[in-house]
Amino acid sequence: MNHSLLDIENLSVYFDTPEGVVRAVDGISFDLAPGETLGLVGESGCGKSVTSLSILGLIPTPPGRIKSGRIKFEDRDLIGLDTENLRRIRGRDIAMIFQEPMTSLNPVLPIGRQVAEPLMVHKDLTKSEAFQEAATWLDRVKIPAARKRLSDYPHQLSGGMRQRVMIAMAMVCRPKLLIADEPTTALDVTIQAQILSLMIGLKQELGMSLLLITHDLGVVAQMASRVVVMYAGQVVEEAAVTDIFDQPFHPYTQGLLKSMPRLRVRGDSRSQRLNEIPGTVPLLTEVIRGCKFADRCPHVFKRCRQQQPELFVIRNGQRARCWLKSYPERRTT
Repeated sequence: MNHSLLDIENLSVYFDTPEGVVRAVDGISFDLAPGETLGLVGESGCGKSVTSLSILGLIPTPPGRIKSGRIKFEDRDLIGLDTENLRRIRGRDIAMIFQEPMTSLNPVLPIGRQVAEPLMVHKDLTKSEAFQEAATWLDRVKIPAARKRLSDYPHQLSGGMRQRVMIAMAMVCRPKLLIADEPTTALDVTIQAQILSLMIGLKQELGMSLLLITHDLGVVAQMASRVVVMYAGQVVEEAAVTDIFDQPFHPYTQGLLKSMPRLRVRGDSRSQRLNEIPGTVPLLTEVIRGCKFADRCPHVFKRCRQQQPELFVIRNGQRARCWLKSYPERRTT
C-alpha cells in the first residue's frame, strides 16, 4: 500500500485582528505522495503561503492560531509538536524555498555560512566539512566560481543568483519534502526557465516530493502532476494537471484558465483582451453561509447562496466544490 508522505486533514488557520477573525485557511484537505509534485494554486491571499507556513510550524502566534485539523508527515502529526522536535524536522526532512529571494537571505552573513549552517545543525558536520559541502551545492545550482562565492554577501548577488542560493540551502540536507513558495517571483522569464529546469533536475535526482505554491499556471503545467486550486481559504478543485487544463469543472478554475494570456496566431493583428473574473474576493472576516465564489460566479443559483457545497467527485481523481455537480442542467458553455 502506498502511503502519503504528507496528509493535511481539515486544516483551519485563523488570525485575530482588530477588524475581526480572518479565516485565512478554512478547512482544507489534501495529500502528497512520495516523489510527487503537487501544485497549490490560486490568487494572492487565498491561503497558499499560510498553508505552507502551517506545515513548518511557522505561523506567528499571536495573532495566528491553528483552529483545527491535522498535518501528518510520515504518519506523525506535526501540529502540537514541541519546538525542539519541529526544529529537527525543519531543514532536514522538510525544507522550504521562501517567496522573496531578495529578503529571505540574512544580509549580514556570507552565503557560504548560510548554506553550511543546516549541515552543521542537522548532519553534525564540522565547519570545514560543511563549507566544503556548501561549495559543492553552490556549484550544483550552477553558481559560477562557487568556492570563491562562499564569502560573498547577498547584496553582491543578482536576484537569480540569490534564488539559486535559496535552492542550495533547501536541498543541502536532501529533504524528503521541498516546499517552494513562488520560486520564480520577481525573476525575468529567462532566469525563471533556468530555475525551474534546475529544480526539476534536482528533484528527480533526490527522489523527493515537491509542494509547488504559485499563481502561475504555466509553471504548474511544466512542473506538477496534480493540482489543488484554492479560493478564499478553501480547496475548490483538485485534479491531475491534464484534467485541470483540459476539463476544468469549477467556475473559478475556468476563470483562471481563461485569464491566461494567449500567444497571437501568425497573421492575426487583432489585439486580444484578457478575460477577467468579475467582482472581488470576499473579506475573510465574513462568515459566508453559501459558496464563497457565489458573488462572482456566472452559474450562481439559489442553493449556492444558502448552503456551502462539499468537494464532490466529478470523475476519476477529480473533485470540485460546486453545486453544479448536482444540477448539471444549470451549466452553460
